[in-house]
Amino acid sequence: MVKKTREKFIEVARQLFARKGVENTTMNDIANASDKGRRTIYTYFKSKREIFNAVIDNESDELLQRLRTIASKPIPARAKMHEYIDCRLHTMREIVSRNGSLKAGFFLDVRKVDRARMNIVRHEVELLADIIRQGNALGEFEVEDPNITAVIIANAIQGLDVPFIRNNLFDSKAEEGRVAESLANLLLNGLEKRD
Repeated sequence: MVKKTREKFIEVARQLFARKGVENTTMNDIANASDKGRRTIYTYFKSKREIFNAVIDNESDELLQRLRTIASKPIPARAKMHEYIDCRLHTMREIVSRNGSLKAGFFLDVRKVDRARMNIVRHEVELLADIIRQGNALGEFEVEDPNITAVIIANAIQGLDVPFIRNNLFDSKAEEGRVAESLANLLLNGLEKRD
């Protein structure tokens, strides 16, 4: 019951933040939309910032769960890397799109963006390093330091988040559709010509 009530507050807050914006949503709004008293919400969350952070954590958990599913698939590491990058970019876009006006406010607050990214990147580095180690073990990759390489890949993908979400990487959808594939190919094959 306690977990369900907390989750209900988080989902109601997410919907209100998406519709009205974080700044225009009050704790009273969240309590009323949840059919709970204001005192009840304060037993779960001390402030609107704390409930906002819980919303971001839930969204991050959804992304990480999808990425974990890919990382655990019994497929070659190269295929995992392609699928991982595609899923990562599209899921971030989906999450930001689902959150409506939160999108604009979220990107304006650099601290919020950094907090969300720091929360995700640690887990992403672990998943990517595991994929790289698998690729090394199977002879698909020859990566000297999987951890450093995973940090670089995670940050390269994150660097594409905002332009990919805002649809301003390319002029056409056809070009945009090849972003994940091109990034995966670059990471897996590099720039050097092969003999």
